[in-house]
Amino acid sequence: MKNEFDIQYQTLLKDILENGYEEKNKRTGHICKSLPGKTMQFDLEKGFPLLTLRKIPLKVFIAEQIWFLMGNKNLRFLQQFTKIWDDFAEQNNCVESAYGYRWRRHFGRDQIDGLLKLLQEDRTSRHGVILMWDAADDGLASGTKKKNVPCPYTFTVQIIGGRLCLHLVIRSNDMLLGNPHDVAGFALLSYFFAEKLKVPVGTLTVSISNAHMYDIHFEQAKEIVGREIKHETIPFTVPERAFDRAEEGDEELVEEIFEKLNKKYMPQESLGKMSIVL
Repeated sequence: MKNEFDIQYQTLLKDILENGYEEKNKRTGHICKSLPGKTMQFDLEKGFPLLTLRKIPLKVFIAEQIWFLMGNKNLRFLQQFTKIWDDFAEQNNCVESAYGYRWRRHFGRDQIDGLLKLLQEDRTSRHGVILMWDAADDGLASGTKKKNVPCPYTFTVQIIGGRLCLHLVIRSNDMLLGNPHDVAGFALLSYFFAEKLKVPVGTLTVSISNAHMYDIHFEQAKEIVGREIKHETIPFTVPERAFDRAEEGDEELVEEIFEKLNKKYMPQESLGKMSIVL
């Protein structure tokens, strides 16, 4: 079976290239092609959604999700594996809007602990909503230019048909750089939750309010759209006690998950350097 992520990703890039609204983004100064309201969905029991039409760095999203579950805003743990959040660091090497910190500490309660207790007590609950967006501080007329405003801003977790289903909502998604990383990261989070709750993984649904690409990536997007999908589905299971070990900040867990995925991951050739638009 062909890699489902490659199929959906290639289709969405083609749609944006051909039908995207082309506008100059005021904040960045770059021309964007954008489409509203796009959705991707994957059955995680059938395989892990990884982009193979070009190589993505596996340790980045693995270490990031572990850092999130630790509930930290200090970058020390993450910087052992990636510098991806360094541009957003503020005082004391911290990111005030770090997703995991907001999950576990920022709103005065531990949302992740509450989610797990909720679904352990009531497998039919539809109240499993996790927020990264702080309405008092993010977006609208906040009056300050912040280093980072959450792009993935909420997700829900439910057990439907006996399987764990996660629905992620992203307000703004850079399809060349952010999307493959976000999908893989929240897929991994789904496996962590399923392992902790002792249920099989189900669907990962990703809803994108603004799916876009920047002018500096147009040619690379065309190259991806023109490539033949060759990779098969990537089977995956998490190590035992994966959720608990992630909470504890177990560095060896990053390496174990990396080895599991890397041995089955054979991406196509690089597209060259892809610059991030901040």
